[in-house]
Amino acid sequence: MDIFLHRLNPDKPDFPPVSEALDQPNGLLAFGGKLDTATLLTAYQQGIFPWFNAGEPVLWWSPDPRMVISPETIHISRSMRKELHRHSYKITVDQDFAGVMHQCRILRENAEGTWITDEMEKAYNQLHAEGYAHSVEVWEGTELVGGIYGLAMDQMFFGESMFSKKSNTSKLAIIYLCRFLADQGIRLLDCQVPNPHLESLGGVCMPRQLFMKYLKKYCRTTHSVANWN
Repeated sequence: MDIFLHRLNPDKPDFPPVSEALDQPNGLLAFGGKLDTATLLTAYQQGIFPWFNAGEPVLWWSPDPRMVISPETIHISRSMRKELHRHSYKITVDQDFAGVMHQCRILRENAEGTWITDEMEKAYNQLHAEGYAHSVEVWEGTELVGGIYGLAMDQMFFGESMFSKKSNTSKLAIIYLCRFLADQGIRLLDCQVPNPHLESLGGVCMPRQLFMKYLKKYCRTTHSVANWN
C-alpha cells in the first residue's frame, strides 16, 4: 500500500490535521518546511513537533498516545524526596539554555544517536532568544551536570529533552521544573512519547484526541503566562 505524506510549503506552515498522522511509524504526519520560529510555534500549538536525523528532511510528528505530566501532581519517590533535601547542587532557570541543549545532544550522540542536529540547535536557541524556549540547569560547582529544556506557551510546557551526567540530576531538573510550572499556573507538561523514566515521575499516556482537547484549552496563545525572569 502506498503511503502519502503531506509536504509543507516552506513559506507557509500549513499542517494537516493530526488525525491524518500515520499509525506506523506512530505519529508521522508531514515532511519539509523550515525550522523557523513561526513554523515551530504553529506546530506545537497544533500538537506537532519536529524529529528527524541528520541528512533527512524535517519530519513532523503527532504520536498517539501522548505522554504528559501534571506539574501539580508529579510523583516524587521516597528516595528522591531524600535526595531533594540532601543534594548540594545549584539549580537555575535560563542561565545556560545553549549548554543544556548541547549536552543533550552530546550524550545522545555518544549513546544511541541524536535528532539534535546543528539545524535544531540553531532553531531552538533562536526560540530561547525570542523568549519561547526555556531551560532548567543543575550545576556541580561550575560544571553543568543535568538539565531539561522545552517551550512554554500559554498554560503548556512542551518538554524536548533532558540529560544527566550525575545520578538523579535529570530527575532533579524535571522536579524543579514542575514545581516552577505549578507555581506559574502552567497546567500540563507534554513529554511527547512514553518512557520508563517519565513514568516513574508520574507520566501518563493520554490518547491523542484527549491531548488535543487539553491543548485547545491550555494553549490558546503562543505567549507564556509564566514569568521566567
